Amino acid sequence: MFVLFFVLVAATNAQETTPTVVTAVRLNGDGGQAILEVDTRGPARPHLTLLRKPYRIALDLADTVSAAKLPEPTGRIVNSLRQGLAGADRYRLLLSLSDSVRPRMEVQRDGDRATVKLELAPAPESAFVWSDGGKAPTVQAAVPPLVAPRRFTVVIDAGHGGVDRGATGEGGTEEKAINLAFAMALREVLGAEKDVTTILTRTDDTFIPLNERSAIARRAHADLFISLHADSIRYKDLRGATVYTLSDRASDALSSEIAESENAADRFAGSEWDQDAPEIHDILVDLVRRETENLTERFATHLVDDMRKAGVRLINNPKRSAGFRVLRAPDVPSVLLEIGYLSNKDEEKLLLSSDWQRRFAEILAKAVTDSLRERRG
Repeated sequence: MFVLFFVLVAATNAQETTPTVVTAVRLNGDGGQAILEVDTRGPARPHLTLLRKPYRIALDLADTVSAAKLPEPTGRIVNSLRQGLAGADRYRLLLSLSDSVRPRMEVQRDGDRATVKLELAPAPESAFVWSDGGKAPTVQAAVPPLVAPRRFTVVIDAGHGGVDRGATGEGGTEEKAINLAFAMALREVLGAEKDVTTILTRTDDTFIPLNERSAIARRAHADLFISLHADSIRYKDLRGATVYTLSDRASDALSSEIAESENAADRFAGSEWDQDAPEIHDILVDLVRRETENLTERFATHLVDDMRKAGVRLINNPKRSAGFRVLRAPDVPSVLLEIGYLSNKDEEKLLLSSDWQRRFAEILAKAVTDSLRERRG
């Protein structure tokens, strides 16, 4: 029943291409060596990730779902096997090991079928490496690359909305309106990019709970989530843009204050939204979260650099972090961007300028597209 459910759920996520199917998983060997074989119907493009403390190996297959039952480990090298989805249409097989090993992997092809063969032999700590970028050598001709590059999905979140007005500027400007104006401008600029699909969490003056905003990004299998804000704080002289990422502890007092203010938006939500999504203590989720954090940090750094080069005014130490609830999707790289601060009179005037909204959107769009295309390689 679990296998069937797993296949159905995964197949739903494969929208335009027929996914590869894992048809069998075998694990053989003794104390001298372990041999893992994964049979697929369809092309197999495996990628290895090696992890320590404890020793683990994650074998990823892109555009793949599983219809296979996992074997029970019987040797002394592999302690356990687990499988699941590590992202949209990305199958992951996780091996927990008793100690360090020397991995060797190859792909054997036979028509439209393939077998990924992973050999694990006990070895010193120094041998527990994978030096060819995670890819396996191919016994037969490699699968030709897709002709059309894949599209990226960017979810743009206009902070606040509806009963939640957000901050109010010195001149009476409501943050929720500023955020929506910038979101619409960014969507318009990104709309000219043929390989980018944009989704807005709201397109009008509507209240959306924080958890639902990140859920929208997860349902869309977004490659990036950007939450736009223009806060008001007690430091009236402070102005400039700031990029925030998620962290358990705030990087500084200002970040803590901003996060507390933004998280308070859910006071307008009903009781059904009055709790965070439950934490899933799963190593597969942990691996996805780690990859997401790395991609988030890379984009945040990219964005700060691009804004600085374009002459955008930034606060001191413009890349900061705190416990923003809206950024908690474990599988979507997410940032919160303070475009400016409505508590500063000059900044409020600038944020109201349609010319500046367009200019800022162009700078942000460039950072987005450059960062996403770097991932494609």
